[in-house]
Amino acid sequence: MTSLTDNAERTSTGNLAGGGGGAKAPSPPRRSRSGGPWRTRLEIAVLAGPALIVFLSFVMLPVAVAAYYGFFSWGGYGAATDFVGLRNYVVILSDPAFQEALWHNFLIVILSLVIQGPIAIALALLLNRKMRFQSSIRVLIFVPYVISEVVVGTGWSLMLANNGALNDLLAKLGLSAYAQDWLANPDIAIWTLMAIITWKYIGFAVILFLAGLQGIPEELYEAAAIDGASYWQIQRSITFPLLGPTVRIWAFLSIIGSLQLFDLVYIIWGQYIAATAGTSTMATYMVATGRNAGSYGYGNAVAVVIFLISLIIALLYQRFVLRRDTEGAVTGGKR
Repeated sequence: MTSLTDNAERTSTGNLAGGGGGAKAPSPPRRSRSGGPWRTRLEIAVLAGPALIVFLSFVMLPVAVAAYYGFFSWGGYGAATDFVGLRNYVVILSDPAFQEALWHNFLIVILSLVIQGPIAIALALLLNRKMRFQSSIRVLIFVPYVISEVVVGTGWSLMLANNGALNDLLAKLGLSAYAQDWLANPDIAIWTLMAIITWKYIGFAVILFLAGLQGIPEELYEAAAIDGASYWQIQRSITFPLLGPTVRIWAFLSIIGSLQLFDLVYIIWGQYIAATAGTSTMATYMVATGRNAGSYGYGNAVAVVIFLISLIIALLYQRFVLRRDTEGAVTGGKR
């Protein structure tokens, strides 16, 4: 009896120790092998690599080359050996012609924001409502933006000439006293340029603002209407605040484009008439004093100055204006 009891106890103890007939303890979960940080870096390199290569090749490399040649008095042929240091930059900043061109660029920036912004918002609010021929009107407003600058400049230069279509129309209407030299008169040439710029680029602003208006929930308008708010109260309290990010993005694009304006001015006024008519820009100054004068080193220095001015303004705008829109973004939001 004693041996049988001992054998039973040993068998029971062995089964419990070996797990025979009992539930097995759950094994800890295995961690998935994701590759760690190296896989993440590889994915970033594969996705961002092509864009980074294009940016370095077509943006940063030309800027670096222009900065290099800006330290030389170089005619465009052969090696650059006549090192002049910062002399080109000193001449640029002290040249009254460049200062005048810089003032014209800043004036175009201000006038573009003041003129195009309110007109584009008004047109966007109008076209955002249901009306007849809505799609056709949108297309007609956007068409000038997609027309080539060469075609726009050539057409307007022909229409605004002394014997052009505009003065001829005024004469036929009995308004010949209002006929002007729209292109060469320094008192009105800058306003002629602004009229052409507004006609050309207003469609882009309208389409951009329409896209922003489409993103505003209709429930907000319905709730405000139920509360008895008028149309202008709704626009002031709902539309304009929620349209703010779109307006700020458009303003940024307009500022950068105005600082780099070249094609319309060069096509309509040319390199010499633009200076006398008061419509010269930093870009036309660069071409006139650089390539056309055979001083490529000086022209490269002007290009670097334009790049630095645009970069500084872009960084300041990003820091003080666009920061409110990017703080909540995935890539730049605060935690």
